[in-house]
Amino acid sequence: MNTTIASLERPNVRKQRAEDAAAVIDVDELVQNASKAIAPLWPIATFIARHPWLGLENLPFEQVARRLKAMQNIDIYPSMSMLRAAQRKGELNLKFLEIRLQRWLDEQSLALPREEAERFCRAALWHEEIPNQVLTSPQLKSLAAKAKGMRLPEDATRLPIRPLSLLLEQQGEGEWARMLDHHMIKWCKLFLDESQASWPLPYREKGFYYAWRKLVIDDPSLNKQQRKRLKDLPANAEDALRQALMMLGIPHEAMKDYLEAHLLSLPGWAGMLQWRSQQSGQAHLLLVDYLAIRLSLEWALIAPYLPIAQYKEDDETLLLPLLAAWMHWGGLTPEEWMRLPQAEQQARLSLADRFDKIVRGKLWLEAWEDTQEAQLKEKIAFDSPNNEQKQAIAQLIFCIDVRSEPFRRHLEQAGSFETYGCAGFFGLPIKTRELDSGYAHASCPAIVEPLHEVREYASAATIKEYRSRRSVPLSLSHTFKKMKQHLMASLLLPEMSGPWLGLHTLARSVAPSGAGRAFRQFLDNWSQKPKTELSLDRESSLEAADLPVGFSAEEKVRYVYRLLKGMGLTSRFAPLVVVCGHESETTNNPYASSLDCGACGGAAGGFNARVFAALCNRKEVREGLAKKGIVIPEDTVFVAAEHLTTVDELRWLYVPALSEAAQNAFEMLQGKLEEVSRNANNERLAKLPGLGRKTKDPLAEARRRAEDWSEIRPEWGLAGNAAFIIGRRQLTKHCDLEGKVFLHSYDWREDPSEESLANIIAGPVTVAQWINLQYYASTVAPHYYGSGSKTTQTITAGIGVMQGNASDLLAGLPWQSVMASDHEMFHSPLRLLVIIEAPRQYIERLLEDDPHFRQKVQNGWLRLVSIDPDNGQWEKWS
Repeated sequence: MNTTIASLERPNVRKQRAEDAAAVIDVDELVQNASKAIAPLWPIATFIARHPWLGLENLPFEQVARRLKAMQNIDIYPSMSMLRAAQRKGELNLKFLEIRLQRWLDEQSLALPREEAERFCRAALWHEEIPNQVLTSPQLKSLAAKAKGMRLPEDATRLPIRPLSLLLEQQGEGEWARMLDHHMIKWCKLFLDESQASWPLPYREKGFYYAWRKLVIDDPSLNKQQRKRLKDLPANAEDALRQALMMLGIPHEAMKDYLEAHLLSLPGWAGMLQWRSQQSGQAHLLLVDYLAIRLSLEWALIAPYLPIAQYKEDDETLLLPLLAAWMHWGGLTPEEWMRLPQAEQQARLSLADRFDKIVRGKLWLEAWEDTQEAQLKEKIAFDSPNNEQKQAIAQLIFCIDVRSEPFRRHLEQAGSFETYGCAGFFGLPIKTRELDSGYAHASCPAIVEPLHEVREYASAATIKEYRSRRSVPLSLSHTFKKMKQHLMASLLLPEMSGPWLGLHTLARSVAPSGAGRAFRQFLDNWSQKPKTELSLDRESSLEAADLPVGFSAEEKVRYVYRLLKGMGLTSRFAPLVVVCGHESETTNNPYASSLDCGACGGAAGGFNARVFAALCNRKEVREGLAKKGIVIPEDTVFVAAEHLTTVDELRWLYVPALSEAAQNAFEMLQGKLEEVSRNANNERLAKLPGLGRKTKDPLAEARRRAEDWSEIRPEWGLAGNAAFIIGRRQLTKHCDLEGKVFLHSYDWREDPSEESLANIIAGPVTVAQWINLQYYASTVAPHYYGSGSKTTQTITAGIGVMQGNASDLLAGLPWQSVMASDHEMFHSPLRLLVIIEAPRQYIERLLEDDPHFRQKVQNGWLRLVSIDPDNGQWEKWS
């Protein structure tokens, strides 16, 4: 047993010795390495897909699963109930499980008969845990005591580093870990608040640690002795963190793991601080503050209990589950076990140790993914290139979002329409600023740095009128909020507003669809937003503080060329090309931004669609494209629309003057949209709980769900996403992909340099992988990576949600976004399958030139398959 001694004296007593020991601690490096265990968390107003293991992709998925299980008791493989449900639904074929098992056994060095090993593993595969009555049986304990001399794997004897406050709690010495979390939640809420607090945290502008250090000595929730210990803390957060590590007695080699364990205790709040630091260009400064506060508080709380012994489990405790596995799954009795030679006992214990819950979960998940891949392969029909394809009357460019797939399919079935897919920001690295707005939103993926700002503008006279009309509801809203927060005015507010708000509540509850539409129309009619133009041309008079406004002539051509080339839309242009962004319309939904366009930073994609369409109609852009080999006919007109995913409708945003051919195409498309919308809604609503396929009016039902403020599932969002296909539309045009696949248009023949494929992998595929793993994590570990039920969530500090008033800041998706009911999942937790239609040498060069993508494939963070465009041969890469 190793015991670490820590002093109980105040910091200044052993100042010199502590300073000498702390001098060798590189705080920046420690925090930087520890922070890889968490991921940045965006505010909920721009809820962006969050890959919770982003900093751990250098490790295999299985290894991360082991670390999280050991440190936080988190399982990131699907549970047995999920696997059985998948098998019942036909999503998991057991033949693939058997193949995976045989492959795993082939890789092992077995010192027992293969048949017995197979029998044991097959029995173990169908169980998660050994029953407690088996583990606690006297016979088994007696057997473990006799087997103490057995050699155990080295890793089995190592316990993970855990916070000392948690160790005390596990030993029954109070609720110190819970108390520490409670204090950190309180201070994080105060520091990070954006809108809710009437009185801001004093000294907040001077930093988190500075404000906390100034105020904590008067915190009434701490006792006198605890406050006294915190009185003489260093003025600098780095020094405070060094000191706390020394006072807690953490060995230097364990410090990184110790900080990691503390970050994983509240990954939501820590993730928000990490995001704030990155946004302000301060690297991980706020995480240093956070850890300095947390460890200093931990020392102040548990100082009377120090030193705390770090211990290892004894051999008997470690042997119990291994022996129980052979008694329960291997069919051996204690008597039969004792008759085995020691070498054979050792071989069986070794197999039980290696074939643990993590390995079993890995085999099950891979079998599930193999089944999905096989089923998708059956659906996708390979056709050789057909140069005599019928010319489409209209072409529509959609976001790759999985919700676009059913709409695209029904649209193509309705007439001579052709669809394309790309990332919904349309390759435009821009911030957008709506008319008379003081806020510019980064309307591109989180991994893309905005390079331009595009603004809406109108004449000075119309803006003045618009501003005066819009100021009335804004002033009323501001006054209402101020009155709620004012001590005296809040007493009068219910009397003044009660009747009006009561009528509003009654109308929204009794007739949500009609009332919502009426209120929205009233506000639109009141504000009367004028017709606006876009600042597409570079204008020095409109320069923003940080970004140029508009584009140069060269930039306009470059962005349009890059997107058209990447999609393979370089010739055979239809008279009408519709650029479709997308958004979701919901009411009373904190997660509204999670249903909008992830490629547009959690906002609607209509603005980007409008910018791209307007650029494509510019004469100078078409002339520039012609010089690069892309000739757009004079009668081809680009228009912009928005796909409303909650109701599966198209809303027109920008329709310039149309040529005769474009006008005919526009009218034909308009005539088909209601039919397409009805069919798409029928398909989508059938998947929502409680509706089924007999909805009389799918359009009315979809609109009701969008307007109903009590609706917990206005739509499924991206639940079900499982694959990303990069290739020509003819691969999937006649397939019902059930809204589970991201579809990115790509023609390898138009990409001899392979630059377009590399850009798709670096951008859209990365964003889709983040989305996929966010849904995955929220499904397999909802208590840790999800956000619980929508019905019990609390919006806090204007930045996120909590359960109650003292939980972690919840980073994942609500239960209702991934589960059809308490016992039935909707989202299948599978890692993203990327399918690329391209020659083999394209894939080889891609993996060679992109080490980050190669790492994702090698370490199991996504799966890769290629389709040979000449013969349709599938090849799996690993």
